[in-house]
Amino acid sequence: MENEMRSIGETARDSGLSVSALRFYDRAGVLVPDRVDPVSGYRWYGPGQLDEARLLARLRRAGMPLADVRLVLAGWSGPDTDLVRQLLEAHLRRLEQGLSAARTEFSALRDLLDHRENPMTSPRTTVPVRLTVSAPALAAALDAVRFAAGADPQLPMLGGILFDVEDGALRLVATDRYRMAVARADADGHDGPRLQVTVPTALADAMGALLDGEEQARLVVDGDRVTLEAGDRQAAGRCLGHDFPDYRRLVRLRAGRRAEVDVPAFREAVLTGPVRAGEVREQDGAPCDLSVLEVSEDGSVTVAGEGAEVREPVAVNRAYLLDALAAGARERLVLELGAPTAPLAVRRPDDEHTFSLLMPVRLDG
Repeated sequence: MENEMRSIGETARDSGLSVSALRFYDRAGVLVPDRVDPVSGYRWYGPGQLDEARLLARLRRAGMPLADVRLVLAGWSGPDTDLVRQLLEAHLRRLEQGLSAARTEFSALRDLLDHRENPMTSPRTTVPVRLTVSAPALAAALDAVRFAAGADPQLPMLGGILFDVEDGALRLVATDRYRMAVARADADGHDGPRLQVTVPTALADAMGALLDGEEQARLVVDGDRVTLEAGDRQAAGRCLGHDFPDYRRLVRLRAGRRAEVDVPAFREAVLTGPVRAGEVREQDGAPCDLSVLEVSEDGSVTVAGEGAEVREPVAVNRAYLLDALAAGARERLVLELGAPTAPLAVRRPDDEHTFSLLMPVRLDG
């Protein structure tokens, strides 16, 4: 009922804000619940706060800064709405000016691309290329990168796994912008120039299903068509007709603080440890639970407690971190943490060619 106290879960469901976002807005003093249980700390929201939460959700979806949001909420129910209207109009003007500036810059960038003498195209070959690769090694490489493949229809070039063949090695790469995974398997049969094709994720999944129990697999690239043969079975289809980003530029990172973790224990610490709600406009506009990591004086990595003072905190999407730990497929992994704004690397101690990168998330306040 509209006139009853609501739990934080009910308020989240009915307002469009997540539970973690409501916790964040409480700590930020933007939407403070009417009552907090002194024993459990559980938050309860009053009858009028549902409308405030819905208003808050709209303002944040529109990208309004928290400082302005506070003033809008404070003045929304008052008799004088001039301040609210002025804040809304000022924010709309900022958005329009920003869009105009962005259009100008993107127009210039398109002109630069149009005038490049050597357009970026994925290396192709007019002669079919046939590779032989260990089936278990290819299966392991697919498992190591699959979690990072993109699914955004606005970025179709990321909706697959890059197969990059050079110098007797097959490198597999996937990224959705917020995370990247790289793995490698030795390959025989191609000593020509570098060859790159992007295999759609559905086809890559079909390839992975063929590899169970096989010793060797054969990969054939013929123009824009790729085929994987394992035993008497095969999976084939067309490559994506888009260029994959130059991942080699993205994986060149400054060395950070390295710490080896026991994966089962660390995963449990991440699952059960404190989380923070982030302002995650960079990650598809949706708030998410964050794990804040710190390197202790003894060199170990711990999940920082809520409100703890951390000198150089690295905050990452908790779900993405758990995915990367699972994809690492080792009992022990190495975490490499740089500056709070640098990607977190998740590496295997016995395999320098297989690793994941997670983009950090800004902590407000």
